Amino acid sequence: MTVKTQKLINDPSQIAEDWHPSQVRAALNMKGYTLAKLGEEHGLKSGDTLSKTLTRSYPLGERRIADAIGVHPMVIWPSRYNEDGSRKTVGYLNLYSTRGLRNHQAKAAGESL
Repeated sequence: MTVKTQKLINDPSQIAEDWHPSQVRAALNMKGYTLAKLGEEHGLKSGDTLSKTLTRSYPLGERRIADAIGVHPMVIWPSRYNEDGSRKTVGYLNLYSTRGLRNHQAKAAGESL
């Protein structure tokens, strides 16, 4: 991890928004990769799986792309990560974790649900 990447992770306020898919592809090209080539290196049948990562949350694909570029996935997709670098929950998991947290807080406060 580069010093610049570490600074961005330590100060997420410097990260404005998710990279545009074209920016991700350009960064990969500068490192000598295409999504298809990167997919082949990881034993995927095509680059389609990794291309879906550009618009949808897919943690393993995010890690593969970020590693090829040489940054933390949070630098590329800050909207998918919490400030501490952990993944944000999405979809049903988000609802479940929010409800679970709320129930836990209510029980701790002695309230009935």
